[in-house]
Formats: sequence, C-alpha cells, structure tokens
Amino acid sequence: MRRSLLSVITTNMQRSLFPPTGDCTDERIEWLSVVPIMLSVLLAVLDYAVANIALPTIAGEMGVSASHAVWVVNAYQLASTMLTLPMAAWSSRIGAARTCMMGLVVIMLGSSLCAAAHSFAVLVIARMIQGCGGACILAVAAALIRSAYPASKLGRGLALNALVTAMGVALSPSVAAIILSVASWRWLFLFNLPFGGVALVLSALFMRGAPPVIERIDWLSSLLCLIAFGSVIVGSDLLVHAIAPMGAAALIGLGAVCFVLLLRSQHGLAAPILPVDLLAIRDFRVAALVCFLGYAGANFFMISTPFTLVNHFHRSPVLTGLLITPWPVGMMVASPFVGRLADRYPAAILSSLGLFIVGMGYLLLRLAPASASNLDLMLRMGFAGIGYALFVAPNNKAMMAASPVERSGGASGMMSIARLTGQTTGATLVALLLAIFPTEPSLNCLEFGTVVVWIGALVSASRLKARPTLAVAASSHGT
Repeated sequence: MRRSLLSVITTNMQRSLFPPTGDCTDERIEWLSVVPIMLSVLLAVLDYAVANIALPTIAGEMGVSASHAVWVVNAYQLASTMLTLPMAAWSSRIGAARTCMMGLVVIMLGSSLCAAAHSFAVLVIARMIQGCGGACILAVAAALIRSAYPASKLGRGLALNALVTAMGVALSPSVAAIILSVASWRWLFLFNLPFGGVALVLSALFMRGAPPVIERIDWLSSLLCLIAFGSVIVGSDLLVHAIAPMGAAALIGLGAVCFVLLLRSQHGLAAPILPVDLLAIRDFRVAALVCFLGYAGANFFMISTPFTLVNHFHRSPVLTGLLITPWPVGMMVASPFVGRLADRYPAAILSSLGLFIVGMGYLLLRLAPASASNLDLMLRMGFAGIGYALFVAPNNKAMMAASPVERSGGASGMMSIARLTGQTTGATLVALLLAIFPTEPSLNCLEFGTVVVWIGALVSASRLKARPTLAVAASSHGT
C-alpha cells in the first residue's frame, strides 16, 4: 500500500530526532541526510567569512578603527573555539542532528541581531552568538557524515565536507560583493535567514545521527572549558599586541589553571567534554597533531598573503582577492578525486604528499619575482590549494576511523578543536612576525608557513612505520 506524504514526512522526522543507529550499516549513502548536513556546514563557513570584505564599511559606519573592526571576525572564531568541545560532548546527550538544528536556529538569531545592531559592541556580541551556532554545526559535522556514509565510503563524505568548506571560502567574497553592490552590509547577515530556514526544514525532515545518550550535562566542566579556551586565546592576542601585558599573562594563567582543573574533573569518565583519552590512541593522536600543524600553516598563508600581494607584488586590494581565489578553487577541483583516493590509500601517504605540495606552493610564492604575472601567481596559489585538498580529507578520515563509533561526537569535536587551535595559533604567530620583522614580514610568514607544513608532512609520514590501530580495540581507552 502506498504511504501518504504526511506519513513519509512523519517517519523521516522521527528518524531525524530519534535515529536508530550511529553508523551507516549498509553500503548505501544516505543522500537525503547528506544534503542538509552540507547546507549547514556551508552556512557556518559563509557566516564566518562573508563579513571580511565589509570590514572597512562597518568600521566607517560604526566609527571604529580598522584594528578594532577585526573583532567582527575574531568574535565569531573566539565563540566557536570556546564552545566546540562542550557542544560535541552535549551532542551525545541530545543527539548530533538536534545539535546541528539548534546551531541553525542560533545562527539565524545572531544574524537578525547583527542586522539590527546600531553599536559596535552589540555587533560583536551578535557575532559571538553566530559563532555559538557555528560551533554547534561544526562540532558534529564529521559525526553526522559518519552516520550517513558506510565505512567503505567515509573518505568520500569527508572529502565532500572539505569541498563544501572550500566552496564557502571561495564564494564568500563573491557573495559579499554582490550583496554590497545592491544593499547595505546588514544584508550580509539577513541573507542567512532564508538560507538557514531551508537548511533547518531539510534537517528536520531528513537528517540522521547517533542516538542520544540520556546523561546529565556537566555544567561545571563546560564552564571550565569555556574559560580555559577563552582566557588563553584572548590573553595571547593581548600579549602579541603588547596590550596590558600583565593582564594578558593573568588571563593565560587563568586559562592554564582551568585546563588543569578540567582534566582532573574529567579523568576516568567514559565520554569527557575534553576527550584527551582519545589521544591515547596513536592513530588519533598523530592525525590530530597533523591537523593542528596543517591549519596553523594555512593561516600563515591566508593571513599574510594579502600583505604580500599588496606590498611586495604591488597589486590592488580588489585584484588581491582574485589572485587568492585559486587556492579554494584548487581544493574544489581536487576534492572529488581525493575522496576516492582516501578510500583506497592511507593518510600516511596522501596527507604527507598533500602537505609537501602545500609547502612547495608556499615556497614557490616566496621565490616568485616581484615582476611575476597574475597568471604565474595564480598558478602557484592553485598548486598549494590542490595539495591542501590532498591533506584534509584523508587525515580527517584517519582521525574518525581511529575513534570508537560511540565516541564519534567527541572525535568530531577534537577534530574541530585541532583545526580551530591551529588557525588561532597560526594567526597569533603571524601577528607576532608582522610586529617583529621590520621589512616585508609577510615573506617571512611564508617561510615559517613552509616549515610548519613540512613538519606536518613528516609527522604524517611517521604513520607509515606504525601498524594500523583498530577502532574497535581502541574503545578500551574510553573506560
């Protein structure tokens, strides 16, 4: 008998809210679940990056300096970093799908507040609210992908996630430019409302994920996690900029104390908020370190390259945006092929080769003559982007495969933390290098970035000598 449309919708909503399993048990890809996952990830990435191009306009309208206007970006990343691990832990209590949908609602709320903000302080707070929503989505993205893809095709799912992330980065300048050409900067945030609404409806209908575990939420550990990451990040930023050094040192000290207290309070728990016990699994530990180094090296490039193109190669700011585009485009072109390779070859080979290529791309850009043509510069950028695609998906797959299935939420959170702390460390070190080197410091950043990603390649290659670790056996580390 044919079921009614209402019955189909009701059944799918029940699967989303109370999914029957945490892993895809057959060889079929759950495409109806994949679509809302990828839309949610795309929204989170666009939400983070789309405001960059409007910073000068926002600074002028709000009457703040350019250095203060950067907090429109920093506020989002700060909130996202602080909340990623708590949200990954909470997702095991409330379900990954529910966590993602909650993130969509929070992003839309923050977007409405951003569009209505008439003071810079309110705008920064609203951006932090958006960052909280982004943390909800990104903390569970890998776990949701694991639920939608069979184990034999997980690499393709993570490669698609990397492709969507690259698309968000690549599209954000164009989306922002189109919106700003016909409307004010406030529409950069109002744009999120219909986009988020569509993603939310599709998520409610079709998204699946690991079933929730009925446990109480550890509010004290969550607070310690928030204070630890927030204090260290803000303190490091103040210290690098030589602002209130004593206060900065105090914040870093407070963060260190909170980290120690957090580790002590979480010791012995089966599913801790800060799942450092997963680092006892060698394959997971190496993949996390490679992830950190890869994203730290990426920020050496992404933050310093605009200065390199403007000051060393004498390109206009508008042309600079165009010249950087081959990096994410290279990722987008390579990602579909990388996904299939990741299901056939180990990360020890693919990610190592990818990071080596990334370093070569940085070095080629560093050695380019000041008279290099635009095409020459774009080819060097695209070469690095292809290498980066070769690094991301295989390493992410290795990280998820090394963790027990029932710890997918914690593993996904640790993956996001490795990425965010790598980006934050890279950005902090770039700021330091820009301050201490008197002439063309952006070129020095490319040199340091090359060294960092090549160290990551060596760490990744160390997996070639190790025996594979079985994720099932690794579950003993969680007890």
